[in-house]
Amino acid sequence: MPDDLDRAYAHCAELTAEHGRTYNLATRLLPAPRRRAVHALYGYARHVDDIVDVTAVDDPAGALLGVDDAHVRLRAALAGDPGPLDDIGLVVRALADTIHRYGIPVGHFDAFIRSMRMDVPGTPEFRPHYRDMAELREYMYGSAAVIGLELLPVFDVDDPAAAPAAAALGEAFQLTNFIRDVGEDLGRGRLYIPLELWSAFGVDVDLLQEGRRTGIADRRVRRALAHAVALTRAEYRKAEPGLRLLPESIRPGIRTAFVLYGRILDEVERSDFRVFDRRASVPRRTRAAVALTEYVTGTVRRR
Repeated sequence: MPDDLDRAYAHCAELTAEHGRTYNLATRLLPAPRRRAVHALYGYARHVDDIVDVTAVDDPAGALLGVDDAHVRLRAALAGDPGPLDDIGLVVRALADTIHRYGIPVGHFDAFIRSMRMDVPGTPEFRPHYRDMAELREYMYGSAAVIGLELLPVFDVDDPAAAPAAAALGEAFQLTNFIRDVGEDLGRGRLYIPLELWSAFGVDVDLLQEGRRTGIADRRVRRALAHAVALTRAEYRKAEPGLRLLPESIRPGIRTAFVLYGRILDEVERSDFRVFDRRASVPRRTRAAVALTEYVTGTVRRR
């Protein structure tokens, strides 16, 4: 029913506003129909990610049930049966409408669920850590790259050059989160930055756990994180040419996210890589200034 659909999209908008400050600010600069679609995509990712981050720590079996249920419910919603309008029911109702409306390949969501299962202990896919960047990119394809790919049809972008740039931007955002959240992720029994990178700077898991216990980042840890920041900035550089392929009405919103996520890395560096006792964030005034700048620039370009 139309009222149910509006309620479903409103629920996804609330999830975005509550959990994704930078993401939510960027979506405000998008045209309203595209904004609703982005909220639906975010709402589904957030629902599943919360199951993995919260439930999987103490109840892996329950987390696996929740992840698989989200997958099954989405498939049912795509077939016309979203089920009861509980939290996940509202999310998949909006997402199924978005997928149908914009022709988003369903395989992207299958890949996403596979990566989420890699975060749940006890599954065949589970990875508490990654040996090298090749292994991590396998995870990030489903957890980050496909998010960028899902957005291309929503933004009506069909240039072949846009897909690798969109995937790179998704990975750049996620690598930024991995750097910022090293301490939090260790508390959940996970380590995303690959062991190979840490070991190149003389860092092992015991040293990282010591940093989490004391809140102090060892010099070797700071050097490793500086290298990880450099690698992440290289991903942003790979993604940046793709911004020019976006429609003028879309570009301000995505550029806002692009700039603000990059600023998170600046904040990590400014804190001297204090990732164990604090969570780097961009000040609200800076977020507002960036969004205003991109909005004004975009308005001038469209005249």
